[in-house]
Amino acid sequence: MSNIEISAELVPGVLGRLVEMHALYYAREWGFGPFFESKVAREVGEFALSLPRADSQIWHARRDGRVVGAIAIDGHAASEAGAHLRWFILDDDARGTGLGAALLDEAVAFSRESGFESLYLWTFEGLHTARRLYEARGFRLALALDAESWGVKVREQKFVLNLSNS
Repeated sequence: MSNIEISAELVPGVLGRLVEMHALYYAREWGFGPFFESKVAREVGEFALSLPRADSQIWHARRDGRVVGAIAIDGHAASEAGAHLRWFILDDDARGTGLGAALLDEAVAFSRESGFESLYLWTFEGLHTARRLYEARGFRLALALDAESWGVKVREQKFVLNLSNS
């Protein structure tokens, strides 16, 4: 992870790069299209407009000035549903460097420090590396169902981390 800096400062270019990384990776690897890219852009844009908030944060990682990873915690409904881990993504050349673990650890630590009882995320079957990262931190599969909420039919999965016992 040399030359990589993780920051919670939302600066110009972070959101666009986050959307771009999602769009390119999921189109190439999973056949997702403009519907997915538009959904990510809309939702991350709405989230960013709600910041700053004590219960929510977005982090990005930069290498040599270029955004190579991101993750967010949306805690606006944490008291009812748990905090929502969102937009966890790494650039292709940042995979396998330990950056994903560092970003995820940052997000989980923020959630614990915020006093959230639980943390959840939605993903889909087949993202084995990410799943290993989640499970290594105590996330457990809570629900799986076939759906098309990302514009392509996949086996969606909800993972939950109970923070009140840790």
